[in-house]
Amino acid sequence: MSQEKKRKNQTQGGKRLNGQPAESQERRFGGTATAVREEEKQAPRQTAAKRREEESSDALTRCTRRMTSQLRRIRHRVHMIVREQNARNFPESDRLPIQLVLLFWNMIPMWASLFWEHTWGRRKQLLRRGASMWSRMEHRKGHPVVFLGAACVLAVLILLGSTYTRGTTVTYDGDVVGVVDSEATAKAIVSNLETVTTRTLGRSYQIDGNLVQYSTSWLKRQEVKERDVVEEDLSEEIGLVTPAYCLYVDGERIGATPYEGALEELLEQLQEAATTEETISCSFKEEVKIKQEYVATEEIMNLGYLAETLYSTKSAEVTYEVKKGDTWSEIAEDHGLTSKELLALNPGYDINKLQIGEVLTLSASVPYLTMTVVQQERYVEDVMYDIQYTDSANMYKGDEKVTSAGQFGAADVVANVTYVNGEEIERTILSSVTLKEPVTEERLRGTKERPTWYPTGTFRWPVSGRITSYFGGRRSPGGIGSTNHKGIDIAAPKGTPVYAADGGTVTYAGWMSGYGYLVQINHGNGYVTYYGHNSRLTVSVGQKVYKGQQIAKVGSTGNSTGNHCHFEVRYNGVAKNPLNYLR
Repeated sequence: MSQEKKRKNQTQGGKRLNGQPAESQERRFGGTATAVREEEKQAPRQTAAKRREEESSDALTRCTRRMTSQLRRIRHRVHMIVREQNARNFPESDRLPIQLVLLFWNMIPMWASLFWEHTWGRRKQLLRRGASMWSRMEHRKGHPVVFLGAACVLAVLILLGSTYTRGTTVTYDGDVVGVVDSEATAKAIVSNLETVTTRTLGRSYQIDGNLVQYSTSWLKRQEVKERDVVEEDLSEEIGLVTPAYCLYVDGERIGATPYEGALEELLEQLQEAATTEETISCSFKEEVKIKQEYVATEEIMNLGYLAETLYSTKSAEVTYEVKKGDTWSEIAEDHGLTSKELLALNPGYDINKLQIGEVLTLSASVPYLTMTVVQQERYVEDVMYDIQYTDSANMYKGDEKVTSAGQFGAADVVANVTYVNGEEIERTILSSVTLKEPVTEERLRGTKERPTWYPTGTFRWPVSGRITSYFGGRRSPGGIGSTNHKGIDIAAPKGTPVYAADGGTVTYAGWMSGYGYLVQINHGNGYVTYYGHNSRLTVSVGQKVYKGQQIAKVGSTGNSTGNHCHFEVRYNGVAKNPLNYLR
């Protein structure tokens, strides 16, 4: 074939396909080609979505694999521990019961493994479905109105829920008491208040059910009150008991007030009144407590009256046990009493025959609160001088004479002083700086033997007996004698010996008007003693007598209504109360 013919055949071949013309081919596959081009346009979008889905699935798969691998390792370790434990607890045995136990026990791990695989398989399916659904939901677009409506509904529900709630209104005798969260709470309040009222009043009490009403409805949340508040309001409506703040001192309730903080403030005021700038501490000796509890309404106390009560005293005995060497007058003096006052608190006691161990009443009342205050005080104190003695044969033993008076020194002292209800009970010296040295005093001291009749300076009881009349004003018995009694009358049987109260010289011995038979003894130190109404005298004028020497016998001569010894103590001519001198 020639070259020209070949080129012609090639040209024609380019326009044919399988022996058909190119135009015919284009018409035949024209529709398919168009579809392919459309698919090629959509292919990128589908590919991207598919890629995201595959990536999500791959990430989930990787995570699942890691978790599965970890769980397998854990399960394998648990199985090993269980097998080791079984090996320790269930040793091999030929006994059928033990073999059955071992069989079932060893099958438990297998059953657990099967259950786990089944459960985990279903969980993986659910996870895959969830991932697929989430992927589809990502491509869905909701209408904005739907979301806006749902948000509004949710907001309204939240607003209503935060503003309104179900509550129960409690009314008593037609008056609204308060609102609580439920009717059960309201009934619990009533029940508790009945119990409290019964316990407080000491008798059974029940609230009239016709007076208490409950009404449940929708209410604003701020109208609902706490349970305690409604209970107090209901108690106030009833009026029998009241919640109050009670003050207890050593377990005894002193008073109650409905005002919170009032009792604390009252106690602070009491302490502030007893303190100064130098006060270190101020406290109550008693145990003081404030408790919140229900009390009978009539027990509520005015704060002023409560303060007055705390400042006052209560009935309670203060006692003293007699010790060896104690005398009636010393006990009285040590506790700020006279012998007469002490006897009034202890009627019937024989003041001449105190027994060791006897208990005497010193006070019939004590304060409700004992305030202990410690203060630091600074003051100038006298410094006692020394005394230098020189023996003198011209003076009796026991007598002294100052030849050169001493002089007190001075010291600047800082001390902590403890006061109990204003009375000092302890003083601790912190420092003492001498400002002035003291001057020693010179004295002569007697060495000459003292006569037996020489006065000792103290008085003994002239006779033992019961005091029938005290010193001072009195109602004259039977209209006999003076109403201004200058001594004391000591009752004793007729003929009872009367003794000299101290050594001295008899200056009178005989009859004297209302005294009857009287003995006077001058003790040479300004003191003169009288012994009246005697039946018989055993001394005479000018005779020197010693302390305890018999001078007369008890009688009822002169202005007298019975056998007794009238005893007087006079100092420089002035009558003194003998009970302040007798030892």
